[in-house]
Amino acid sequence: MNARTKIETEDRISFSITELAEEFGVTSRTIRFYEDKGLINPAREGTTRIYSRSDRGRLKIILRGRRLGFSLQDIKKMLDMYSPESGSTDQLTFTLKKCEEQLEKLNAQRTDINEAIAELEDGIAQLKEHLASGGKPLGGCKKTIA
Repeated sequence: MNARTKIETEDRISFSITELAEEFGVTSRTIRFYEDKGLINPAREGTTRIYSRSDRGRLKIILRGRRLGFSLQDIKKMLDMYSPESGSTDQLTFTLKKCEEQLEKLNAQRTDINEAIAELEDGIAQLKEHLASGGKPLGGCKKTIA
């Protein structure tokens, strides 16, 4: 999205499902799924959905939350807790807790991934060495990935 398109989008009052799908690179079905889950609630004119700036903002947060690995249940709770009047302290506290938990989970996954990568690299090196020897048994007891 270029700067002009961004300004035009921010000045708009309402959006169609097609416009939001194109802007965020998702399908209309994805947006309807989030609607079915109660995460966004567009107005309707007949059978046409009319999304507000608030709906657009919620969709942006939903997609960011999914990209970061949050469950739809947690995203919904974060969104539903928002209240401009209260200063959103409860929402911020809940969101901070969930972010810290997710960061811990992702760091653990990164550790597991790094270990798997190291094991694969070692196995690949051993397999290449074995192939270079013409498939003959190598000296010593070496483990392989196979």
